[in-house]
Amino acid sequence: MSVAPMLDWTDRHCRYLHRLLSHHALLYTEMVTTGALLHGDVARHLRFDAAEHPVALQLGGSEPQDLAHCARLGQQWGYDEINLNCGCPSERVQRGAFGACLMNEPQLVADCVKAMVDAVSVPVTVKHRIGIDQREDYGFVRDFVGTVAEAGCRVFIVHARNAWLKGLSPKENREIPPLRYAVAAQLKRDFPHLTIAINGGFQTDAAVQEQLAVLDGVMVGREAYHNPWWLARWDTLHLGGVDRALTREGIEEAMVDYMEREARSHGTPWYAIARHMLGLRNGLPGARRWRQVWSDHRLKQLPAREVMAQARRQPVVKPPTEI
Repeated sequence: MSVAPMLDWTDRHCRYLHRLLSHHALLYTEMVTTGALLHGDVARHLRFDAAEHPVALQLGGSEPQDLAHCARLGQQWGYDEINLNCGCPSERVQRGAFGACLMNEPQLVADCVKAMVDAVSVPVTVKHRIGIDQREDYGFVRDFVGTVAEAGCRVFIVHARNAWLKGLSPKENREIPPLRYAVAAQLKRDFPHLTIAINGGFQTDAAVQEQLAVLDGVMVGREAYHNPWWLARWDTLHLGGVDRALTREGIEEAMVDYMEREARSHGTPWYAIARHMLGLRNGLPGARRWRQVWSDHRLKQLPAREVMAQARRQPVVKPPTEI
């Protein structure tokens, strides 16, 4: 079980919340481009809390030597895996000649993987789509996986939709191209020695279990973010862990402790962290008011612990007016 890399969402604060909920799920960074690491603030992009392990760094790029250098940085900073993004369809990523468009150049991807494998001792993995645009022939993705596997990649995370490089936004690319889980299952049959995980559209334990019966792993994206409490079941249901009797209140308090540490150590405002836990009480009475308090910009100057106290206060119910 893993939580997908999601741009602007799975930052280190989000991952800290997810780790509180699941001890064993693999967590991924949002995509970090090679340019950001080669020319930007490395610490800002790579710093994470030791509690996040196991955690993987996802890189975006297409130059083998740049990727090798950034993979080495990832290993030096302590990441447990280096993942290459071959699935993002955004136009900005396409202009950089990486992401999903790399699937059209499997030998280049193989060269990138080989450079990274030679540079680090941690696993190098690839996340990819099952096709490009309206092309749905299985041979395309089969040959891509086969070529990249020869370069030393042993783990493939298959986003079970095509990536339409023209005409759809990144959001539409997560919803409009149809899910084809059978493609991932066929890849596992054709490459039984490889680890094949699947990503795309998972919202229930039953759907996860169905895929784990035939594949090696399931990656969950948006549902894990919007409904993070789901992760509290993953260790016992899917990962062989023990029930830790978690409570939403306990998780909220642990996040407030973390907010206070981050404020002292790095000057991080609590609201930059709280935004990731707004789905924690989804489906419970009072969840809407709780979210409103934690996202109220008028409370930004208050300490996080006082905001938590306000969020937990029951609203005053006025008696009905007599007529």
